[in-house]
Amino acid sequence: MSFYKKYIFPNLTRFDPEKVHYVVMDILKIACNIPLMPGILRLIYEKKDTRLERNIFGLHFKNPVGLAAGFDKNGVWTDQLSNLGFGFIEIGTVTPKPQVGNDKPRLFRLKPDEALINRMGFNNEGSIEAANNLRKRKSKMIIGGNIGKNKLTDNDDAVIDYLKAFNDLYQVVDYFVVNVSSPNTPGLRDLQEKEPLKYILKILERDNGRKSKPKPILLKIAPDLTNEQLDDVIEIVKETRIAGIIATNTTISREGLVSDNEIVSEMGAGGLSGKPLTDRSTEVIRYLSEKSNKAFHIIGVGGIYNAQDAIDKLKAGASLVQVYSGFIYEGPSIVKDICEGILKDIQKN
Repeated sequence: MSFYKKYIFPNLTRFDPEKVHYVVMDILKIACNIPLMPGILRLIYEKKDTRLERNIFGLHFKNPVGLAAGFDKNGVWTDQLSNLGFGFIEIGTVTPKPQVGNDKPRLFRLKPDEALINRMGFNNEGSIEAANNLRKRKSKMIIGGNIGKNKLTDNDDAVIDYLKAFNDLYQVVDYFVVNVSSPNTPGLRDLQEKEPLKYILKILERDNGRKSKPKPILLKIAPDLTNEQLDDVIEIVKETRIAGIIATNTTISREGLVSDNEIVSEMGAGGLSGKPLTDRSTEVIRYLSEKSNKAFHIIGVGGIYNAQDAIDKLKAGASLVQVYSGFIYEGPSIVKDICEGILKDIQKN
């Protein structure tokens, strides 16, 4: 067991998880302002090896392990996080207009399940502010921009929001993710239906094609989709010619949890992430990869806590992986641990 998991994490869990998030990131920011500290952090947490490098979507990733959206919603910590070994970082979800999100408390830990429940509600400072933040960054880390619609925007007008966020962030991110799968914005998941989703993606790709240098556009999907809906997703990707899929977002299911049912019920609605999602997200990746005959790239996310979790997703068909809850529960060494595990697996095979 790591020092972080044995001593640091148990103390962090004594406090509200959302407040802890900001306190920890403030500490990292202060630490990175100390001369030589960024280099020391990279020495501790970065794993360099050419066998880890990936060329996907026309982008060069130094390793296949990224940080999922939701951790750095406004792109304010990318320089600091870049010292922890990540191959790429996805900011957001970013909406065109700033919004405060849902009422607090809205982030909960399920420690027996090593999971989180969140109903943040796309709290962010808006796409213009996020773009301004990213313009100030110094690292050359690959950055993804996860975009969504504002809560008060009707679904019929959702494409306007996605276009606005897309254009605001276009100059400062390397790829885009269309988020229609968060359970925390009322009605958002209705946009996962075939026709409205196809319409949004076609409009975005049309606009993208007019740019001097088009950016890869991916779609983030829920783990709760049926096989029939996944078949529709495959068809949509092929028809709209987007770059790929991120599988998966959080789940609305509470099946198989070991935490007390009453405690879980008291936490209320929200998306569940973490270990309970490990198998289902891998199943979705495998289904999409096999059914499409590997026609597009997949970024695998959901319940990755160690190297084997990541390797399982890569072998199921993912080209890259992302961590979120695993990063919180396992600590900053998770990226290096996964990279070292991938290298050992390469040597074995």
